[in-house]
Amino acid sequence: MPELLTDEQQQLATRARRFADDVLAAVDPADTSARSRVIDAAKEAGLFTLSQPVSHGGIGASILDLVVARDALMSRNPPLASAVFGPGPGVLSGCSDELVQAYLAPLLAGEKRGGFAFTEPDDAPHHTKAVRDGDVYRVTGAKSYVTGGGNADFLNTLVEIEGEGKAMLVIDTGSTGVQIARRFASLDGSQHAGFTFDNVAVPVSHRLGDVGAGLKRAMGQIGDTRLLIAADCVGLARWVADYCGEHLRAPHRSGKNLGDREGVRLRFGEMRADIYTARAALYRAARHAVSGSNAVNEVSIAKYQATEMIARVVDKAIQLVGGNALITEHPLARLYQSVRSWRLAEGASDVLLLNIARGALDLDKGTL
Repeated sequence: MPELLTDEQQQLATRARRFADDVLAAVDPADTSARSRVIDAAKEAGLFTLSQPVSHGGIGASILDLVVARDALMSRNPPLASAVFGPGPGVLSGCSDELVQAYLAPLLAGEKRGGFAFTEPDDAPHHTKAVRDGDVYRVTGAKSYVTGGGNADFLNTLVEIEGEGKAMLVIDTGSTGVQIARRFASLDGSQHAGFTFDNVAVPVSHRLGDVGAGLKRAMGQIGDTRLLIAADCVGLARWVADYCGEHLRAPHRSGKNLGDREGVRLRFGEMRADIYTARAALYRAARHAVSGSNAVNEVSIAKYQATEMIARVVDKAIQLVGGNALITEHPLARLYQSVRSWRLAEGASDVLLLNIARGALDLDKGTL
């Protein structure tokens, strides 16, 4: 639970909050140069490199440490929060020296951006396929929702290698035969893309791990990302609760504080109970993950609880604050738009519930 953090983790949370208050609060998001300055400041503060391996100059923090830092930072709802924490190795973890030099090192330094190409279009006739041709794979197919694909230099792509099984390949977005089918922004403002692959030649050396282990490698990255999404949710929810608390304590034209009304207090109490429950689930799941035990079900529960919770909390906050919170520039209005995507990202809520049930009924996995 959050109250059981080590002294080092408590200090990390304090550092993240101070960074939000001292650095991010002064940032103008409209300034095109602000992002690079935030990254430089985050590196100096020891936040950008938290998730990066010690072997590459990073801190090598645990997933629990990352949850602590993101929860603390997002409790301030700061601008440009996405620039504070640098990318981890993800599916590139343990890759060859060739891939380290060409992709992993530039990714960790912020010099290259990677996309995660996992999902096929609904109308695709088959999975994205790869056929071995000497020293290359020939890749054909499509990916519909490539996370970060709109600005990616390369794609970590799940493919079906003919006759062998699933594998992850690193594919340069500038390779012959790679085409962006469409670019789009999601409700939270992040940039993504759909891609097609037409007989793309990918060196066999660009395969990540063994054939047949591609799905497991991909799901490993998804699991960590689910916890980080949940951490962002509970941090933002705590900011919403603080915002609403100040609003409800402020004088009202009726002469009484809004928070004096029983109906208002009931809704505010529901909000705080909702946040407490989701935050407790998040930290318990993170502790399962760092223990080395199979935490797939616990992580799925944490992500489901947190993303559903933030949607309810922001909606309830808008109802309590009233019409002003519907104005597009109001912080609650912006949150209402941005948090919606999290209930679909890295596993839709219904899919997670089905997997949680399957884990218990079919695999005897998961704890309560």
